[in-house]
Amino acid sequence: MGHEVTVHYPWDATPEFAQPLKVADGIFWFRVPLPMPLDHVNVYVLEDNNGWTVVDTGLSTKKTKEMWQRIFSGPLAGKKVHRLIVTHHHPDHVGLAGWFQKKYGVALWMTRTAWLTARMLCLDEQKIPPPETLEFWRKAGMRSDIIEERQGGKPFNFADAVSALPLGFRRILDNEEIKIGDRIWKVRVGNGHAPEHATLWSKADDIVIAGDQIISSISPNLGVYATEPNANPVKEWIDSCHKLSAFATDDHLTLSGHKLPFTGLKFRLNQMVENHELALDRLIDFLEKPHTAEECFGVLFGKSIQKSEYGLALVEAVAHVNYLHLEGKISRLVDKNGAYRYQRL
Repeated sequence: MGHEVTVHYPWDATPEFAQPLKVADGIFWFRVPLPMPLDHVNVYVLEDNNGWTVVDTGLSTKKTKEMWQRIFSGPLAGKKVHRLIVTHHHPDHVGLAGWFQKKYGVALWMTRTAWLTARMLCLDEQKIPPPETLEFWRKAGMRSDIIEERQGGKPFNFADAVSALPLGFRRILDNEEIKIGDRIWKVRVGNGHAPEHATLWSKADDIVIAGDQIISSISPNLGVYATEPNANPVKEWIDSCHKLSAFATDDHLTLSGHKLPFTGLKFRLNQMVENHELALDRLIDFLEKPHTAEECFGVLFGKSIQKSEYGLALVEAVAHVNYLHLEGKISRLVDKNGAYRYQRL
């Protein structure tokens, strides 16, 4: 009788600071610290003929720069870094891309939307939250005391954690093949967590570099922001899971942007979709009576949300009500406080 497929973790320990952990021939895993509840990002360095190709960078901090300098003067010394591939535009992945370009003279490879988004956000510095953000928060049902606390303070600016991106990049495309060392990698683009998120699939062996599109033990954050308040990232992400599932097997070693490398990829893609579909079912039941997006936290996340998670929880709650609203399953009306209240149709 065959054993049931689940997610399996080939390594239970993570790499030490600036120390490589070899996950396959010519592929090294490093873990970069992050100053937040999700306290790390995984980056990968691939042997590439006489040099290195790096995938993702960590945030632009003194500590991360020091780590990369230790890596290239220590365990990976003697070969030049000549290419940087960034999977998507989020700060913990693109943070040091500009620094890499200047310091190591690397070519930066990204999807066009990821690069344009990162560069646009680098240039968009705000001293206080702009009116559009305040309106977005009000419509999402953010508590008035939190709005008051936030409206006068300096918001997180992308440039706080991301080195300035110089002009010029090499665009990578869905279905393109990229030769890195002895392997040819097929680019498969997903959406939902970030627009035009690149994943890399080795044609020679069962290895996928997944960024944050697919993670073993947490769901990628699917958020809606003031930049596109009617976006539908939940639908984009579910569609991407179905698209990628057609190429996935449970033998694929999946190297994600967070948590541990794992096998059981096809199982995990189906499991993640199922988790969101169950959350949407719970949400429809809850919206028998009208509620704001913020009031949906309990039913969506099944736990109390700490202050440090509040922002991510809010944008994810909006993503889920947007999905149901755009599917025509719930109505959306503005209440006397200027918040949207959603109700099952």
